[in-house]
Amino acid sequence: MGSKEPNRFIQHLRDLTGRMSSSGGKGAGLGLKLLLGAGALAYGLKEATYTVEGGQRAIIFNRIGGMQMDTILAEGLHFRIPWFQYPIIYDIRAKPRKISSLTGSKDLQMVNIGVRVLSRPMASSLPVMYQQLGKDYDERVLPSIVNEVLKSVVAKFNASQLITQRAQVSLLVRRELVERAKDFNIILDDVAITELSFSSQYTAAVEAKQVAQQEAQRAQFYVEKAKQDQRQKIIQAEGEAEAAKMLGQAVTKNPGYLKLRRIRAAQNIAKTVSASQNKVYLNADSLVLNLQDQAFFNSFSTVLKK
Repeated sequence: MGSKEPNRFIQHLRDLTGRMSSSGGKGAGLGLKLLLGAGALAYGLKEATYTVEGGQRAIIFNRIGGMQMDTILAEGLHFRIPWFQYPIIYDIRAKPRKISSLTGSKDLQMVNIGVRVLSRPMASSLPVMYQQLGKDYDERVLPSIVNEVLKSVVAKFNASQLITQRAQVSLLVRRELVERAKDFNIILDDVAITELSFSSQYTAAVEAKQVAQQEAQRAQFYVEKAKQDQRQKIIQAEGEAEAAKMLGQAVTKNPGYLKLRRIRAAQNIAKTVSASQNKVYLNADSLVLNLQDQAFFNSFSTVLKK
């Protein structure tokens, strides 16, 4: 298609030149020949030049000698021999690609793991890459080597270790993928684990285990709480017994202590009765309000003497 269109364009110019030369004389024919020559020259210059954009590299294929293995052209304007040579342009900027793999862990749990890789071709090996893989090198190579490396790495860890040691797993996957991609002249700028999920049965088992652990911890808490309550009651009872003992010793050694307690009790009773709105007439002896009564102290002294 590319070679037929220029030939057709030149043939149209020749026909137009012939018609104008036959009708307009020698001057018109000379002008048209010059125009035809200028058009052919412009077309030749256009076909002989090409531009390599930023972030790209070009390699040259020669119809006679084949791929020029020692020619890798950088960005800018370049020349070629029309029809005999044509450029093959590669984009050498890093391209992201996400690949997922379903594999098994060391403890035979199915794991769905996904990684994102940033890949680009090795610029110095573009002619070899074109001969071996073509321009769609990432489609041909990356899915196979990523699945291979993921399966080999995941098989070294248990399902729980994949979560607790994720940084180590990611580092191991990156290192092995970078080394594996070098065999195909591919550079991996970044490898990151973006997804890590397990089967529904394993997830349910993990949740059940967590619930059981929480129940065990709750039961242990209740046991410890009961032990603490028991210790508290024992300490409280010992304290009350010691207080009663000390109170008995204080009363035995000093009978005035009992008088002081009676005075305080009388004060509390008097305060309560005075604050009441009802008028009450009671015997002072029954309310422990008769602080001048000596009968109580005499009887108490008799008991202490016995």
